[in-house]
Amino acid sequence: MTLKAHAKINTFLKITGHKNGYHTLLSRFIKVPHLYDTISFVAQKCDSFTIEGCGDVSVESNTIYKSFLAMHIETDFFKHHKVVVEKNIPTGAGLGGGSSDAGAFMRLFNEVCDLQIDTPTLAQMGSTVGADIPFFVYDYDSANVSGFGEVVEPFDDESFEIELFMPDIHCDTPLVYKTFKHELFDKIEPTSFEGWEKLKTKEVLNRADAITANDLYRASLIAYPELKKVAKEGWYFSGSGSTFFRIK
Repeated sequence: MTLKAHAKINTFLKITGHKNGYHTLLSRFIKVPHLYDTISFVAQKCDSFTIEGCGDVSVESNTIYKSFLAMHIETDFFKHHKVVVEKNIPTGAGLGGGSSDAGAFMRLFNEVCDLQIDTPTLAQMGSTVGADIPFFVYDYDSANVSGFGEVVEPFDDESFEIELFMPDIHCDTPLVYKTFKHELFDKIEPTSFEGWEKLKTKEVLNRADAITANDLYRASLIAYPELKKVAKEGWYFSGSGSTFFRIK
């Protein structure tokens, strides 16, 4: 009863608007094959929902537990099993670690307990917890993600290797989005990335540098100026950071 929870990178991420307090986006999500957490259900008598391996994160604030609540399943399963997470994806790194853990948990719970929840419904449940979770529920290798993150469309991209550079800088996603809203939102130019969702990743990156490929990079640089000291020429920025990547 174990499942891999892979990291992701955003090869491009463009903010398209703002509605009901949240940003809308258009982004290419790519699964990172060589970096993942593992989610396991381990037999143990538990007085309450128990998660091990997530450090100081409380159960109540953990995306795994929130996703469990979002599924609205009455069960005794977690009175007899604990959730064990083996963490390898750093937090605050733009790699979707918490969301990936939640998505993998939902898929594993659905399978192990034979809940027979179809994937679109499972993804919709996950979307109420976190914008990135639907991508991890669908478990595509590559997808175009839009709306608030709930629209996930598989994309047939060409294969490439992903190299990651993960500086020891924790980027708070809400702060980065807040910075974008206050400092950069009025500068959105939708025509500048029109049609990107139809292009292969390498085609997009051949026409865009790190700043133009990811709208949140500039916001992250404002919120975390120390990123400027570690940025590498020719590398791109994933999500709200702080991970840089390049493909080959």
